Amino acid sequence: NNCTIEEMEEYEPHIAAGNVIYAGVDYEAILRQAEKDIDGEPDVILWDGGNNDFPFYESDLKIVVVDPLRPGHECLYYPGEVNVLMADVIVINKMDSAKPEDIETVKANCKRLAPNAVIIEADSELTVDGDIKGKRVLVVEDGPTLTHGGMKIGAASVAAKRFGVKEMVDPRPAAVGKIAFTYKKYPNIGEGILPAMGYGEEQTRDLEKTINAIDADIVLSGTPIDLGRVVKVNKPIVRVGYELAPRGNGAELLKEAVEKLFKCKGCCK
Repeated sequence: NNCTIEEMEEYEPHIAAGNVIYAGVDYEAILRQAEKDIDGEPDVILWDGGNNDFPFYESDLKIVVVDPLRPGHECLYYPGEVNVLMADVIVINKMDSAKPEDIETVKANCKRLAPNAVIIEADSELTVDGDIKGKRVLVVEDGPTLTHGGMKIGAASVAAKRFGVKEMVDPRPAAVGKIAFTYKKYPNIGEGILPAMGYGEEQTRDLEKTINAIDADIVLSGTPIDLGRVVKVNKPIVRVGYELAPRGNGAELLKEAVEKLFKCKGCCK
């Protein structure tokens, strides 16, 4: 459907997992269509949003993910704060990459804003689909996370350090066109990281030119999409994946919350 890179980053993981996706503008029409899906009525309708929106539907269970790498954001931004206020379950992820004091800040804010919410602690387990140890790598990360998201790192940069690359090559000197403009507009983007910007054809082509102009052994991609489908590059792409890994009894708590919902709806015994 001629999606931008940013749209693909939202949709592609769901498609890979076999989920049916509905998106558009008129969300009542979307909901009615989802309720009568041609493959049979769905067991669950999941609103997958970010910190820049909140559900347009009155949901039965509200699970909110908060990020200890951005402590304070859970109460700094609207409607991110609204999501926390409405939460039934709060998942604090990326704990294996966060500072203890930042984790405590996030916990305290969540308990203050949503005292009745179940809080689940979790790590973000990284996987790399190739050998990167000792390599000179070009790190490519999810664009919006680095730009208006304010992050200086992403999954690929964490993996690069964790799995022992030789060097994260600085992409800035090779940046062209709209990619160079992105660095100028967002000077706080982390060192040695290239944002996968692709809001239009010109920006996507500038991303491709920038990648191909950089001297590196491999491209280490932390974006959720298959970057090789979008740009043609002259070096191998190694993808970084990540999965939620609840700590302690977190998985059981999450299961209980979902099962309680299904029992209330008469969907399971």
